[in-house]
Amino acid sequence: MPVPVPRQRAIPAVESGQAPAASTAGLIKEDTTAPLTLLLIEDDPGGSAIVPDLLDSAGQPIRVRTARNLTEAERLLTDDVHCILLDLALTAPGRAGEPDDDELAVLKHVLEIAPRHAVLALTASGDAERGAHAVRVGAQDYLFRDELDGRLLSRAIRYAVERKRSDTAERRLAEGRMRAQENRRLERGLLPTPLLEGSPLRFAARYRPGRSRALLGGDFYDVVRTPDGTVHAMIGDVCGHGPDEAALGVELRIAWRALTLAGLCGDQLLSTLQQVLEHERSDDEIFATLCTVDIAPDGRRAGLCLAGHPAPLIARPGRAPRLLPYDNNGPALGLLPGARWPRMQVELGAEWSLMLYTDGLIEGHVGAGKERLGQDGMVEMVSRQLAEGLRGEELLRAAVHEVRELNGGDLTDDVAVLLLDRVP
Repeated sequence: MPVPVPRQRAIPAVESGQAPAASTAGLIKEDTTAPLTLLLIEDDPGGSAIVPDLLDSAGQPIRVRTARNLTEAERLLTDDVHCILLDLALTAPGRAGEPDDDELAVLKHVLEIAPRHAVLALTASGDAERGAHAVRVGAQDYLFRDELDGRLLSRAIRYAVERKRSDTAERRLAEGRMRAQENRRLERGLLPTPLLEGSPLRFAARYRPGRSRALLGGDFYDVVRTPDGTVHAMIGDVCGHGPDEAALGVELRIAWRALTLAGLCGDQLLSTLQQVLEHERSDDEIFATLCTVDIAPDGRRAGLCLAGHPAPLIARPGRAPRLLPYDNNGPALGLLPGARWPRMQVELGAEWSLMLYTDGLIEGHVGAGKERLGQDGMVEMVSRQLAEGLRGEELLRAAVHEVRELNGGDLTDDVAVLLLDRVP
């Protein structure tokens, strides 16, 4: 079957106005109203005489630059170039005087130095197969050297530019979907299913990454019940945001769960987690804060360990919510070799709600000034929401929403909140 020549192709719908252009979300912002610029790469002594006068879709002249070789082309290949018209007869670098065993070597070189530019291949009229091969290699289209006219070339340039934009947007969309899938898999490790079978305690959690449109951050939490009936809960925060910090958070959470189920608790558990962090972190400056709570089988008392982390909030009927003691707060994991983390005994009572949180919940601003919510502001906010009858998921949703509203928009830090309730 003969290969069709470009002049036989219909004007793309995107160009004729019959269909919207492909989404360019995620691309470098371009001024699509600016005049088009063509870079002609050919070694004809006549220069750009082979290129007739060109007009874009708005009737503006298409600017033409001419390079006699690829060295000149690299110098002229600036960000305002939209399309490259490449003569396939040009000699590729390093091939002077040598037999040409790759007829598209020059095209491959141009595609390597100009991956974001549309490329049109220029070939002889009797060499349609070479032009088709150029399109398979990566050119947006091909043209015959002796059949050029202004209308055909102008249309081909516009089509090539739009096709390149569409192809790039589609590729980045596919890459974005792949990254999102990887992030969701990582997020499932960051936000686990609690192991509370057999426990009367009620569990709720809320998580929100600080970066706009992000899927995950450096905060992590977990809850498990050991065979003796003790419920262990923890929440932590790796310094920084993004996939690397999230990955380290997943490793710490999984290590915490395994060590807890193996019977470790308190200082021994945190010392081992510090060893894990020191071995797994990518930089010696990275650290993590952590809060662990182990609630006795009868639910009336708990052990508390703090590693540079804010103290939990406890709310009980007939009493104002308050923070648990934090006088014996130890250093964050990864800061001091050989550090110790004392375990404090805490009386909870018969009925209570215990809220563990990361500092993203308290470090948001209050209004347009520099004032931050802080722990006192958080305690006051939660006290009011409890008085309004909010509990469980509703309470956490309202708390995170109000903190964001007070901040005037998305928070700069990740937020994780965990709530355990005991109702006799």
